[in-house]
Amino acid sequence: MSRVGKQPISLPEKVSVKIGDDRSVLVEGPKGKLSWTLPPGVKVEPEGASLKVTRLSEERVVRAMHGTTQRLIGNMVEGVSKGFRKDLEIHGVGFRAAVKGSVIDLSLGQSHDRLHPIPAGIKVTVTDNTKIAIEGIDKQAVGQLAADIRAYYPPEPYKAKGVRYVGEQIRRKAGKSVK
Repeated sequence: MSRVGKQPISLPEKVSVKIGDDRSVLVEGPKGKLSWTLPPGVKVEPEGASLKVTRLSEERVVRAMHGTTQRLIGNMVEGVSKGFRKDLEIHGVGFRAAVKGSVIDLSLGQSHDRLHPIPAGIKVTVTDNTKIAIEGIDKQAVGQLAADIRAYYPPEPYKAKGVRYVGEQIRRKAGKSVK
């Protein structure tokens, strides 16, 4: 039995979960609502103030999806109750960011500015021209947007210039030494 899959998912007070006959799961909370379709072979049933995820067979694919389903539904519950946030910081002379309508404008020392669209349901704020905060209820969408922005100029090991997550440690390399 999956150690992750057999853990119950506790539901906060203002969060409701509806499981449809077509294997759809709808999670509603104070911050919004998210939906997802259950994979075949996995069943979700309410148990008081929590949810229990069980599997219907011992096939390899079903065993793999057991823990994955538990985590995805748990992330949906956390997203609609608290939300998710990723913080990025930009290091480099002349590097900056700005939000212009539904796009984020990144000036990263290249010949042109990068204009990245902001997906629906995601809120991006820029402070001090170098600190980017990405917030939303969908953990996957928040993380993907942060990874896409970081991929434009990942931190390099010599001067540590680039876009990095807040708190990320960059392993520095020594430059050329003169003898």
